[in-house]
Amino acid sequence: MSPPQARLGSLDALRGLAAIGVVLFHYLPYYDKLFGHSFELPQLLTDTLMFGRYGVHLFFILSGFVIFMTLERTRNATWFGLARGVRLMPALWTGIVLTFISVHLLGPESRAVSLETALLNATLLHEYLGAEHVDGAYWSLVIEVTFYVWMALLFYTLRDWSRLRLAFWVWMLASYAGVIWWKQIPESLEFLVKDLMFVKYAPLFIGGMLIYRIYRYGRPTAADAALLTLAVCHGLLAYKLPYSLFVLGCFAVFSLAVAGRLNSLANQPMLWLGSLSYSLYLVHQNIGYGIIMWSYNTGIPGWLGVCLALGMSLLIASAIHYTVEKPALRHFRAWRSGTETAQALGAKAKAID
Repeated sequence: MSPPQARLGSLDALRGLAAIGVVLFHYLPYYDKLFGHSFELPQLLTDTLMFGRYGVHLFFILSGFVIFMTLERTRNATWFGLARGVRLMPALWTGIVLTFISVHLLGPESRAVSLETALLNATLLHEYLGAEHVDGAYWSLVIEVTFYVWMALLFYTLRDWSRLRLAFWVWMLASYAGVIWWKQIPESLEFLVKDLMFVKYAPLFIGGMLIYRIYRYGRPTAADAALLTLAVCHGLLAYKLPYSLFVLGCFAVFSLAVAGRLNSLANQPMLWLGSLSYSLYLVHQNIGYGIIMWSYNTGIPGWLGVCLALGMSLLIASAIHYTVEKPALRHFRAWRSGTETAQALGAKAKAID
């Protein structure tokens, strides 16, 4: 049996791989589709990189795993919400500022948004309010935050796993119904089913939580195993071939990592890349597009422009990670530790009195 730390390290490495997959998809085939490259991508490379867009699905599985672990270690919904907020928001706000400035300076002009829209993005409620994304990649963050709200409500209200599992069964069946009858969903239910319940993606989160339960508590019950099977197979209905098979592969690779079969991924370069994954995801797309466009305008070969965009995105992500993400988390943990210690001492003193 491999050490738990090594297994969780391989999950961080997978996070980094997923982020790079998304970046390369955006910089090569997707950029070419939107704006056109001066060079032609080999068809095999194009076909391979198209799978990169589904790296987000691996993020969602990872999120389910990590969030359930966090919930079990967190006393109440207030601390959970604060912890998630500190984890997401400082880096997000920094990414919004940098992307907003970059797009207005370098382009693409079609991706420029107003200051009001940028401020709405800072709340991660902007999609529900009909506002555009500062960066196209932010669509998944809206789903992430919605998932956090659901989990805080469910976990701290129901508490018991058997009741939580029943709620997940309902959510899973609604997800199957939603993707099967996607075009027939009544307009009055579209917001609930497609946005608030995000039925195309909910089984990925649920699958991640169930894999965490197996990791933490061992062999699953029949009900848990059946629910996990539905979570894994949901992609066969939600996505077209061959991408549905890729989503199945995400579950397989993730399970191998949790089982300790991919510990070789937990090396320093991969762990470093994993640590940057969130910041890289925040800043790579529109900033990278601006750099690629600038390279074309100055006569730099397209391939070199893509490399410059990748290098600059990694540099900016590193700066955000080390100067914003890590200090924010460090200060929050110190404040939380002090607050909880003070509360414990206060409760002890009150008990003595």
